[in-house]
Amino acid sequence: MDRLGLPVVEGWKVARDLDAVLGLIEEWRQRRDQLAYDIDGVVVKINSFAQRERLGSTAKSPRWVMAYKYAARQAQTRLLGITLQVGRTGAITPVAELAPVLLAGTTVKRATLHNEDEIKRRDLRIGDLVVIEKGGDVIPKVVEAVVSERPRGARPFVMPDRCPACGGPLERPEGEAVSRCHNPACPPQIRLRIRHFASRNAMDIEGLGTALVEQLVSSGLVHSIPDLYRLKHAELAALERMGDKSAQNVLDGLEASKQREPARLLFGLGIRHVGAVVARLICDHLERDLLELPDKSEGELSAIEGVGPVVAGSVARFFADRRQRAMLRELADLGLNTQIPKREKARTLRAGVAGKTFVLTGTLPHFTREEMTAKVQAAGGRVTGSVSRKTDYVIAGEEAGSKLAKAQELGVPVLDEAAALKLLGPA
Repeated sequence: MDRLGLPVVEGWKVARDLDAVLGLIEEWRQRRDQLAYDIDGVVVKINSFAQRERLGSTAKSPRWVMAYKYAARQAQTRLLGITLQVGRTGAITPVAELAPVLLAGTTVKRATLHNEDEIKRRDLRIGDLVVIEKGGDVIPKVVEAVVSERPRGARPFVMPDRCPACGGPLERPEGEAVSRCHNPACPPQIRLRIRHFASRNAMDIEGLGTALVEQLVSSGLVHSIPDLYRLKHAELAALERMGDKSAQNVLDGLEASKQREPARLLFGLGIRHVGAVVARLICDHLERDLLELPDKSEGELSAIEGVGPVVAGSVARFFADRRQRAMLRELADLGLNTQIPKREKARTLRAGVAGKTFVLTGTLPHFTREEMTAKVQAAGGRVTGSVSRKTDYVIAGEEAGSKLAKAQELGVPVLDEAAALKLLGPA
């Protein structure tokens, strides 16, 4: 490549056997600190084009190349405090506030501590000297406290019983490690819920990005999801970095989102445990309107294959809150589509597929999970999230995991992409 005038990384070598490969890996581990740039490992490639062709590629990467990662670099710094972040579903995540320290090319000031139990397990106290590293040389994390250097007065962390953002009560459900704020008016939750609602797999609202959502909530123009559909052109245009054209684009995006199918609206509400596939399963079992859902009992929901008691309980608790029921009604009154499409006529369904249950796993070569799901549904099948004895087919791509193993254990037929397309037919 260098003879062709293309830049080539320095120091590459052809290794004749595995011992030579391991020797080069160790050589560069020792030399990594002498480089003018950061590295986190060494890339090993098959040098023969014929062997590369035989090995082929997955949907994500070639099989003839591998990255050998070095152990993460570590540094010591002081744990100055622990703050709390509020997630979209109200989950409270403790975050370590650290004395700034240079690690793997960047200055680290914060690192996630995951949950209260993790802090106790590592016996971390405010004031401790702690060891930190970057997972994959990217994500900072606290490894341990240097207990021998613990200062007098280092304070154990105590999880508060009130939300740090809104002051609402925190609840830690039995059997879970995470405390949660259940106040739907909690400002950080509002921001994150709106971002989720506007995301591509939900309502796909063009122009409604992270920065604009922050402005809308901070300015008081939006306090809830329905407020999005009450925005006026003048209000949007007056915001920083907006203007007439950008404001109109957002309004056009909001108007277009009103026609999204009810399953995407349900997913967009951000109910815990309800992903895009589960939202569609639930909608497929409604008769006429998404507005029927709040009146469904937990038992009725758990009877839907692919839903189960955990999801059913989450949906039932969500709509047990009168504010959430009112929000769904409000969205319908604002013109969002809640009408369940009529079932496909029998003559349009594919023989051998209609009424069958499919599970998707792994990465397909030419279709996203959403695209293959749409093909299954167009042929009259349905897609669930887990494999059971009631599953008729598993469509498996590269890097399929436990679902494929479960299907093989139960004797469920497994299809690759080509076989699935042959079964499903044109759609």
